[in-house]
Amino acid sequence: MGFLEVMNSKPLYIMVMIGLGYVFLMCVFMMQRAWKHCLSLGMTKSQLMDIVKSSTIYTIIPSLSVVIGLFSLSTVLGVPWSWFRLSVIGSVSYELVAADMAAIGAGYDSLAALVAANDVSVVGSVMLSMSIGIIGGVVGCLFIGKKIHLSTMEYSASNGEWGALMMACFTMAMHSVFLPARSIFMGSVATATLLTSALCTYLHNWAVKKYGIRWLSNFTMADSLIVGMASAILWTNLLG
Repeated sequence: MGFLEVMNSKPLYIMVMIGLGYVFLMCVFMMQRAWKHCLSLGMTKSQLMDIVKSSTIYTIIPSLSVVIGLFSLSTVLGVPWSWFRLSVIGSVSYELVAADMAAIGAGYDSLAALVAANDVSVVGSVMLSMSIGIIGGVVGCLFIGKKIHLSTMEYSASNGEWGALMMACFTMAMHSVFLPARSIFMGSVATATLLTSALCTYLHNWAVKKYGIRWLSNFTMADSLIVGMASAILWTNLLG
C-alpha cells in the first residue's frame, strides 16, 4: 500500500468515525446540560429555540470555508484524516504546515514530494506531528490562557491607540507563523496566488465597510480560498 492508499483506507475511516461519534455524543451531552441550566434560569423554550436557530445559521455559513479546506487538504492527506482534523480541532493552514514540516524532517523537500514518493513509512510521523503539535496550545490555554487574555485586554484599555496597535501586531505575528514562506520564495506561482487571495480578502473587507454588507464577511475566507485555488491554475498556465 502507498501513502494515499493508507490515508484513504477503510480502517482509518472506521477509526475516524468512532472518534467523531464520541465528539458528537459529548456535544449532545453538553447541550442537554446547557438546555436544562437555561430553563432553570428562567428562559423559555421558545427563546432557546430562537437561539438554536440563529446559532445554526451563523455556524453553517462560515463552515463553508472548512468544507473547501477539506477538498484541498484531502488531495495530499486523504479524506478521513483531513475530515477528522478539520472536524475536531485544527485548521487548513496549521495542518499543512505541520505535515510539511514532518515531510521535511523525513528528508523530503515538501509534503508534495512525500506524496509523490508514495512513502508509507512516514504516515505515522505525519499524523503524530499534526496531532501533538496542536495539543500544546490547548493545554497551554488551560494554565495561562486566562492570564494572557486579561493582560492584553487591560493593556489595550489603558494604552488606547498603542494598545490597539499591539493587538494588531500580535495578530499579524500569529498569522505570519502560518505563512508558507518556503513556497512563496520558491516560485512566482505561489507568490501570485497569495497576492490574489489577499486582494480578494481586501475587496471583501472594503465592501463590508463601504456598503455595510455585513453578511459578506461570513464568506471572506471561503471566497478567498476558492479564488486562490482558481487563480493557482491560471498562474500555473501563465507563469509555470
